[in-house]
Amino acid sequence: MPANKYALLRYRIIDRCLTNSARPFPSMEELRLACEEALYGSDGEHISISTIEKDLWAMRNESELGYHAPIAYHRDERGYHYTEEGYSINDIQLNDDDLDAIRFAANTLLQFRELPIFQQFDQALGKIADRLTVSPTMDTKGMDAFIQFESAPHAAGSEHLAPLLSAIRERAEIAFDYQKFSDNSGQSTRHVLHPYLLKEYRNRWYLIGWEPSKNHIRTYGCDRMSGLIVHGEVRFELRSDFNPEHHFKHALGITVLGERQPVRVEFLCDDVLAKYLGTQPLHPSQTIRHTPQGIHVVLEVMPTFELQQWLLAHANELTLLSPPSIQTSIISQLQHALDRQKQH
Repeated sequence: MPANKYALLRYRIIDRCLTNSARPFPSMEELRLACEEALYGSDGEHISISTIEKDLWAMRNESELGYHAPIAYHRDERGYHYTEEGYSINDIQLNDDDLDAIRFAANTLLQFRELPIFQQFDQALGKIADRLTVSPTMDTKGMDAFIQFESAPHAAGSEHLAPLLSAIRERAEIAFDYQKFSDNSGQSTRHVLHPYLLKEYRNRWYLIGWEPSKNHIRTYGCDRMSGLIVHGEVRFELRSDFNPEHHFKHALGITVLGERQPVRVEFLCDDVLAKYLGTQPLHPSQTIRHTPQGIHVVLEVMPTFELQQWLLAHANELTLLSPPSIQTSIISQLQHALDRQKQH
C-alpha cells in the first residue's frame, strides 16, 4: 500500500481517538500506539512520534486535505483534542473536484447494477442513486429537514480491514489475539489463521479462514481482534473445497454449522409479516403460499443463533410448525423471558 494511503488511514485513526468520548485527550504516544496497533499489530515499532507530529500538522494545515482540523494540546489534561465541539474529518464538505469524481463514479456504477457481479451491492448503489436524485449537486445542507437517510454506525474492527484484505490477497498467514463476547475474564486467546474472506453482517465485519490447529474453517469477529500480525513470509494455498457462495448457501447471517445439513423450517404467519417477507425475503430458499390454515412460509436453512433470534423477535406474528427441536428451544426461551419478567 503506498505511503500516502497509510497516512490517510492514520488520519482516520487519529480522528477516531480525538472523537472518542470514553478516552478523551489522548497523548502523542497514545495516538502513536493506536495507529501502530491498528495498522501493524504488536509486531515491533513501525510508527514514530515524529510521524504522528507530521500527521497532526497535515490535518491542521495541509490545504490539499481540506481538513483544517482544530487540533490543540490541552495543558491541564496533557493530551490532544478538537477545540470545535462535534468536529470530525468525516464531516468535511467535499470540494468541486471530489463531487465531480463521486458523480462520475456513481453514474458509472449505476449503469452496471443489474449485472450479477454487482447484485450484492444493489442496496448500496440504490442509496447512491437516491442521493443523486434528491440532490444532484450533492449539496445536502438543510436536506435533513425534509429527508433522512439511514446512517450506519462506524463498524468496530474496521481498522483491521486494510491489513486483512492485503493478507487475503497475498495469501499470507496471520496471527491475532481474540476475546469472545461470552468471556468475562478479560483474557484473550492467540490464533493463527489462513484468511480467506471478509464478510459484513449487521454493521460488523467478520473474517473467515482456515485454522490449521483446529483443522477447520473458522469465523472471527474483527471487532474482537487485537494484536494483529501479518506473516508476509508465511504463505498458504487456498483449500480447493472452500467456496464462499457455497459456504454461506444455507446460512441465515454469519453462522455456519460446519458440515451440518440445513433443516426445513416451516411456520404460519400474519398478513403483515408475509408482506414484509414478500418484499424482503429472509433467505433465498424462502417460499410463501396461501393455505386454508394461513400463510405458509418454508425455509431451508441451518438451525443457527441468527435464525432463532429472528423467530423470537416475531414470535407474536407467527406459529412455528417445524422442526420440533427449534420449537422446543423457542418455547423454552419465551418461558424463560416470561419468568424473568414476573420476577420484576
